[in-house]
Amino acid sequence: MNTDFLDMDRINQIWQHPVYQEHYKKIQELENDRIFCRHTPEHFLDVARLMYIYALEEHMDLSRELIYATALLHDIGRAEQYLHDIPHDIAGTEIAREILADLNFTEQEKEQILSSIGHHRKGDSCNTLAVLLYKADKKSRNCFLCSAVSECYWSSEKKNMKIEY
Repeated sequence: MNTDFLDMDRINQIWQHPVYQEHYKKIQELENDRIFCRHTPEHFLDVARLMYIYALEEHMDLSRELIYATALLHDIGRAEQYLHDIPHDIAGTEIAREILADLNFTEQEKEQILSSIGHHRKGDSCNTLAVLLYKADKKSRNCFLCSAVSECYWSSEKKNMKIEY
């Protein structure tokens, strides 16, 4: 039996969770006319895939499922930031905590995921997963393709103005 398929079940449970869907739909509505990068499933999956590549390249002992769960949840607090001016890493940690409470993750996995979400804007090294998330989140953006790049609040140093591999 393919255990990779079974392992990914928790990822689909996150995606299908009513609290996740509620917040995800709010983000989509609020970003409908946004000219900058949007927080779509493509972004979440790009981040997950980059995290996984980085983990493989660095021979890190992190499960693909833990990486994907973190990436899928990392920006779920965006609507709270837009509506109530609560930083999305803080709001996202609480929303993710609510979602993860209903799923079969260990306490250690939950702590790794929540800690990574809470630190993904800072780039500090609270854990390996957080470091990967920070790096992948930034590198997932194709600024060189963006028509609003000159209006973006990201500094020139942060903008990805060329293809990197």
